Amino acid sequence: MTDRNDTPASAAGEPGSAEPAQMAASMEMGARSPGALTRGLIYATAMAWSLFQVWIASPFGYWLGFLVIPETQARAIHLAFAVFLAFLAFPAYSPLSRHHRPVAGVFFVVFGLGVLALAAYNHLSELPRAGVFGWIGAVILAMAWPNLRPVPDTRVPPMDWLLAALAAFCAAYLFIYHQELAHRPGRPTPQDLIVAGCGMALLLEATRRVLGPALMIIAGVFLFYTFAGPWMPDMLAHRGASFGRAMSQQWLSNEGVFGIALGVSTGFVFLFVLFGSLLEKGGAGGYFIRVAFALLGHFRGGPAKAAVVASGLTGVVSGSSIANTVTTGTFTVPLMKRVGLSGEKAGAIEVASSVNGQLMPPVMGAAAFLMVEYVGIPYVEVIKHAFLPAVIAYVALLYIVHLEALKMGLEGLPRARQVSIWHRMLGFGLTVSGLLVLAGLVYYGLGWIQAVAGPYSVWIIAVLVLATYLLLLWIASRVADTHMVDEAHLVLPEPGPTIRSGLHFLLPVVVLIWCLVVERLSPGLSAFWAVMFMFFILLTQRPLTALFRGTHDYTDALLRGLKDLGDGLTQGARNMVGIGVATAAAGIIVGTVAMTGIGLVMTDLVELLSGGNLLLMLLLTALICLVLGLGLPTTANYIIVATLMAPVIVDLAAQNNLLIPLIAAHLFVFYFGIMADVTPPVGLASFAAAAVARADPIRTGVQAFWYSLRTVALPFFFVFNTQLLLIGITGAWQLTLTVFGALAGMLVFAAATQGYMLTRNRMAETALLLLVAFTLFVPGFWMDRFHPELETVDPQRLESLAEATPAGGHLRLLVEGMDADGRDVSRAVMLPMGDAGPGGERLTRAGLGTMVLGDQVSVSFVTFGSPAERLRIESGWQITGVMIPADRPAPEWFYLPALAVLSIIVGLQRRRLSNV
Repeated sequence: MTDRNDTPASAAGEPGSAEPAQMAASMEMGARSPGALTRGLIYATAMAWSLFQVWIASPFGYWLGFLVIPETQARAIHLAFAVFLAFLAFPAYSPLSRHHRPVAGVFFVVFGLGVLALAAYNHLSELPRAGVFGWIGAVILAMAWPNLRPVPDTRVPPMDWLLAALAAFCAAYLFIYHQELAHRPGRPTPQDLIVAGCGMALLLEATRRVLGPALMIIAGVFLFYTFAGPWMPDMLAHRGASFGRAMSQQWLSNEGVFGIALGVSTGFVFLFVLFGSLLEKGGAGGYFIRVAFALLGHFRGGPAKAAVVASGLTGVVSGSSIANTVTTGTFTVPLMKRVGLSGEKAGAIEVASSVNGQLMPPVMGAAAFLMVEYVGIPYVEVIKHAFLPAVIAYVALLYIVHLEALKMGLEGLPRARQVSIWHRMLGFGLTVSGLLVLAGLVYYGLGWIQAVAGPYSVWIIAVLVLATYLLLLWIASRVADTHMVDEAHLVLPEPGPTIRSGLHFLLPVVVLIWCLVVERLSPGLSAFWAVMFMFFILLTQRPLTALFRGTHDYTDALLRGLKDLGDGLTQGARNMVGIGVATAAAGIIVGTVAMTGIGLVMTDLVELLSGGNLLLMLLLTALICLVLGLGLPTTANYIIVATLMAPVIVDLAAQNNLLIPLIAAHLFVFYFGIMADVTPPVGLASFAAAAVARADPIRTGVQAFWYSLRTVALPFFFVFNTQLLLIGITGAWQLTLTVFGALAGMLVFAAATQGYMLTRNRMAETALLLLVAFTLFVPGFWMDRFHPELETVDPQRLESLAEATPAGGHLRLLVEGMDADGRDVSRAVMLPMGDAGPGGERLTRAGLGTMVLGDQVSVSFVTFGSPAERLRIESGWQITGVMIPADRPAPEWFYLPALAVLSIIVGLQRRRLSNV
């Protein structure tokens, strides 16, 4: 990657290091390099898609009363753009394999002939049905042709043009015939069924081209299960579905392909991915890497620590582990190897840090927006719950890198100018205090402006932001263009000038976070204003820099800015092709779960295999999430594991008297779905990093998994101690203790798993360190041995207890009744209560209506789509009790013996170290 201040990535040290970047670009944005005319059409289509997404996210259509597109129709257009670009930009066979293997082509031939045979079988008795299958079979055979006869990557074959147009038409069918479909719901015509069947086949082929066979196979298996229910074993059997009913659900309604997942991709995800690509084109990506190296490169193993921080900063706005790995790894991995790390370890550090970037708010690989829909809590709450685990995971990875540097005796890169430790500490202190003061002034100052100026505050704040941008850009223009590292002598750049050279890139991120957290705008509208600010930066930063530097080449600067903006728009759209088809294909799985009830089957299966053991149940769920996530992008694997496995955790934990908030269950499955990008043999991020590092991919993946053990352990810790998700925190002192315990516990866990703290651990020390880490993470485990955490009170106190629950807290209810399948259910649930208010009103907002009859409290209604409905509470059930915190000593008292044991281990290792 390059930008206006960067050296080419290939110059970072390893000859030919641009080749892995090209490979990753092929995996992310398409492998074809066609002629000028076709390339121009792809460019124009991608730009049109980005502009369409910006328009539907903007308030302009509502202000002007012009081109207001309903959400369902917007999803159809979104998918039409995605599949059209998928067939044009991605060839039918993998560009990464040396030899073309026409397996997909043979499969499509066999499958297409099978569908045509089905059409012939129905020809005499059901002529319309025969026509439906005939058309679908013909399209499947057409899909086989490009797979059987590969063409050079320099042109798009005619059949791909035909398939692209047909796929776009099938996707846009809901937009074109929206009125007609609305007047005949559940009664598809033969034309509807032809379009739906062809659309499903073309979507699966687009998924295979863009993302590989994994998601296509999984979606295909679930689609097959929809029809094959009557012939399945007893545990998996269901009554099945006709072709018409399945296509109505999957393609002609909002409950399958065009469901919640594609809606989130349309409404939120695209704008955030576009925001990230515009930041990258503006030069922010290179700026983040330069700052990380300038600040951390001189420490032990400095390039590795810089890689961790740079990947974290990139991951804030990145939607892909692979893109994150290659974007930063192309530069960082060669430097890590230059200071002494092996190729496997350098690649593994990059993988561990890049995959962790998907856990970082505010984007979390687009999963944050899906969690809003699946969990039913505000976006800000999702960010709050995900923040602490993500941060301590990154701090622990920095510590792991430090331990590796100590074990190997590595040094950092030299600075261009040496500064004493006291000057560094003084500069660090002044910087931190200055940032705190600035943050306070911004928060309270803007709040004061809003209170005083009222409706005019928006314009005043806009003027202040503009003035700040001009000031920061003027400061940046005073700094000479800086390279990341002096490649000839491996000397780091100066921290001060490096930081000043791009401070204006932080402003759009500040605007985004301000809109999300303070103004509480929707994620889509917040991203829209951040994207508009990036438009402004891309168009003005070069001309203004020329003005401030007195070079006067304004025309050239403006043209380069326009090119950067156009490239950013098209790159954002091409980055979204994979996410668009992935969310659509994952919608097939969601639709199948809704039609067949396979979610209950997964619950029964895990319960059967675990034998009722809670820890074994969590381990099995984690393993299934790893398997389901193999080879899938972040967004798709979260949709699958959240649909299938998150309810399993909540239900089975409740049966074991463990109350798990729904957000904790979703974060649990999300973490293990993400780990599939690391885990051999299909860890895509590990393969990408191994290609950059020129190392063995399996060894790189195994080493990356070892570095990621902290990420594997974290979900188990926060399931048993939800305070790690900042749930149930009642005051500043408890928050301080929770953060301290989490951070200290994670560092101790890292020292134990790496077998090194001050010196190499002995086996007994490692065992004790693991025990200390567990105690710091879950102190309540030991307190529960002496006194239970909760006590049950009369359900007639429900409304008063609901009113007393803190804002954002949870109400723990014991419920029982009969579910829709006729099974008696008795379990505990954690109902999120939202904002403060009267008890009855808060229960109603949570979707739960109650009725008191004597000494019994019944559920009178459950609002559709509410938190209560997501917990699968049903009308007519009984609330048999309310669980409240028991009056007992604080579990954090167990920190004291844990810290005492830790101090003994530190003393023993110091003694051994002094005797060496």
